[in-house]
Amino acid sequence: MPLALLALALGAFGIGTTEFVIAGLLPDLAGDFHTSIPAAGLLVSGYAFGTVVGAPLVTALGARLPRKGMLLGLVGLFIAAHVLSALAPGFLALLGARIVASFAHGAYMGVGSVVAAGLVRPEKRASAIALMFAGLSLANVLGVPLGTAVGQRFGWRVTFWVIAVVGVLAFAGIAALVPRSPRPAAGVRSELGAFRRGRVWLVLLTTALGWAPALAVITYVAPLLTDVTGFSSGAVPLVLTWLGVGMLAGGLLGGRYADRAPLASVYVTIAALALTSLVLLVTAHNKATAVVTLAVFGVVASATIPALQSRVLATASDAQTLASAANVAAFNLGNTVGPALAGVAIGAGLGYTAPLWVAALLGAGGLAAAVASARLERPSVAPVAEGARERSSV
Repeated sequence: MPLALLALALGAFGIGTTEFVIAGLLPDLAGDFHTSIPAAGLLVSGYAFGTVVGAPLVTALGARLPRKGMLLGLVGLFIAAHVLSALAPGFLALLGARIVASFAHGAYMGVGSVVAAGLVRPEKRASAIALMFAGLSLANVLGVPLGTAVGQRFGWRVTFWVIAVVGVLAFAGIAALVPRSPRPAAGVRSELGAFRRGRVWLVLLTTALGWAPALAVITYVAPLLTDVTGFSSGAVPLVLTWLGVGMLAGGLLGGRYADRAPLASVYVTIAALALTSLVLLVTAHNKATAVVTLAVFGVVASATIPALQSRVLATASDAQTLASAANVAAFNLGNTVGPALAGVAIGAGLGYTAPLWVAALLGAGGLAAAVASARLERPSVAPVAEGARERSSV
């Protein structure tokens, strides 16, 4: 794998850290700005909304730029947003800076996926995408805990300064290691034409519903572990570490499998995510089995990412940049829908195991969307080379 992929992964690490570290800093932020924690939660939901809107919008605005230049511009925007966050004089200023950072987030992951796929041979594209997205998983294992600890010890502004430094390092790595790319031949109007096809929308729906189970469970895993499994609150971070390790391993393993069987990997990972949610309904009542199942859940959850991202690149091969960004938006839509529905179920008095049922149902919906999109595939007429692996027509 080219070293350029590590530079792209470092950018993803910074993005993943800033997306999730804010949750651990909410009490400090609420205290400094003299607001409630629910009100400070706008820093989380506003960021998620900005990613959904900003991914396709910013990508469309830069559609005619060379992709390396686009990446450098997005990382520059990311750095500027975190400098503004560190210097924010008030809550609204910080919220605005967070939304600016979220615009860079969505477009970076979308354009970065296309660049990562172009750095390797066609049969290694999913693995390349997985390596870049591994930066997000590593952020959950390393970046978020360290960023939270730094913010609690030295103040939340220092956390944003540190993330800005990560951005500077990613900028330098991309500038030095990512090869120059020509200006894309297709403009916005040409790429938008791909969205007239129903199966592109079905693939995006597959991503939103197929990924939503992961966040439906992860968002409420702490009360599940304390109220159902019986762990103390102090033991929860240790259990979550195993979940994070599973996610890091699952992304890399999922990329290798998606290279070998692109369409089958979508089916298998989504089905496994729904099934593991149901298994957790039983195993959550025992500490040992809960830890093992959560680690497996992390593996299968993260394995869906390269499968779904490479799927959209193959389906919208004539509009890869915009479709890739739209798929990142679909992931973040899943980030919103999964926890929201799980929260409704808990609020209805169904208990902290309710998100597991919600996750299974969402996974079933994602699997149905995947099957429907595959049925709209055009049959391949190209001959299969002798000795080549049988691959799905996408």
